[in-house]
Amino acid sequence: MDLIIKNGTIVTPSESYVADIAVKNGEIVAIGTGFSEEGAQVVDAKGKLVLPGAIDAHTHLAMPFGGTVSADSYLAGTRAAACGGVTTVFDYPMQRKGSGIIETVQARKDMCDPEACVDYAFHCCITDLNGGAILEEFKAAVDYGVTSFKCFLVYKKEGMMVDDATLVKIMLKAKEAGAITNVHAENPDLIDLNIQQFIKDGKTSAWYHYLSRPEYVEAEADKRAVHWAKSIGAPLYLVHMADKEGLEAAIAAKMDGNEIYIETCPQYLEFTCDVYKREDGRNFVCSPPMKGQESQDALWKAIKTGAIDTIATDHCPFQSYEKDWGKDDFTKIPNGCAGVENLYPYMLSAANSGKLSFNRVVELCSSNPAKIFGCIQKGSITVGKDADIVIYDPNKDFTISVDNMHSDYDHTIWEGKTLHGYPVQTYVRGNLVYNNGDFIGKPGFGQYIKRVGSK
Repeated sequence: MDLIIKNGTIVTPSESYVADIAVKNGEIVAIGTGFSEEGAQVVDAKGKLVLPGAIDAHTHLAMPFGGTVSADSYLAGTRAAACGGVTTVFDYPMQRKGSGIIETVQARKDMCDPEACVDYAFHCCITDLNGGAILEEFKAAVDYGVTSFKCFLVYKKEGMMVDDATLVKIMLKAKEAGAITNVHAENPDLIDLNIQQFIKDGKTSAWYHYLSRPEYVEAEADKRAVHWAKSIGAPLYLVHMADKEGLEAAIAAKMDGNEIYIETCPQYLEFTCDVYKREDGRNFVCSPPMKGQESQDALWKAIKTGAIDTIATDHCPFQSYEKDWGKDDFTKIPNGCAGVENLYPYMLSAANSGKLSFNRVVELCSSNPAKIFGCIQKGSITVGKDADIVIYDPNKDFTISVDNMHSDYDHTIWEGKTLHGYPVQTYVRGNLVYNNGDFIGKPGFGQYIKRVGSK
């Protein structure tokens, strides 16, 4: 054996039990007791939880947006991921007019390969059908390992939005190819209408970012996406769900037997729209914005009942001086916040406080995203799977600060948040990449995950 992790409490979506894990050549080869330790690295995890590595299915690394590029490169973002127990990240390459899917993804893969510290995969954002050629490429893209395509129902001025007819074409073709359509749901016309009035009235603080995109703006687009998915019988994955009304519509459709998946993010579970009234409110600007307490309560309820399928981060940080561009005009604030290093620790701390079970956290952050997106080697501590393993100390207290994070940004919305319990080691395919506060992995170690479609 190469590695034996012994005496820890293994956590799965359905059970928790004490056993040893034997790893060879990057895979879990046995779970039990009494393994020969000869020649193996032996780690005693007594008193600790042994979890599958988290999968952050929503990040934007080195992403051009808002007149700049998100602060974390592929190296910095995946380094931070490793230090938070995330062993696989999904990024969102942006297909543009005249470019193909595989061409777009390959260009980002070429950037990621020499830098990735954990394993990685790609969704592809579709912004233009290139006269229909993009639709004909879906099957080849699935064969390439890209089994999910994203549509924006917003960002019209930025040239990223798709109209309803294009959305339906994409959903139908994705279904045919064995892929799934991810949707960012907000209504751009209502947002533009609100912004126009606020700017006219001189209402330009970060608070008006929220008021320009309140609950009903997201809810309308959520319900529209759900309506099309139900009507054409196509799978749908709603990213960063933040509002109660849209959440309830998606849950109702799920209960009727439609293949609809719901993702939310830690920032919506921790913060409400009140953060935009703060002096540093611009640092919290993301889209969709944090909503009111009623929406936050609905999200937590849906997590506890099993209605929400995944937790991801929408990790897209910017430097504070870039956020300051919008100090006097919220429309100039680059949209996005940090989160990839905070995902697993935040959710596990919630479990440690009794808010939900550790089993449910594993389901939300690891096994469900692996299943939904075709990562057949990931998402569970099972014989034959990759040895993506996190050792978690439930008694270790940790206070988040920009000074103890491992990204390249200069501030974090999580500053000062104290967590009870924290990851102490992260293994990617049996290799130790994070150890008690220190990143010890190597850029370029991470591998591209070729995912499997549903057909």
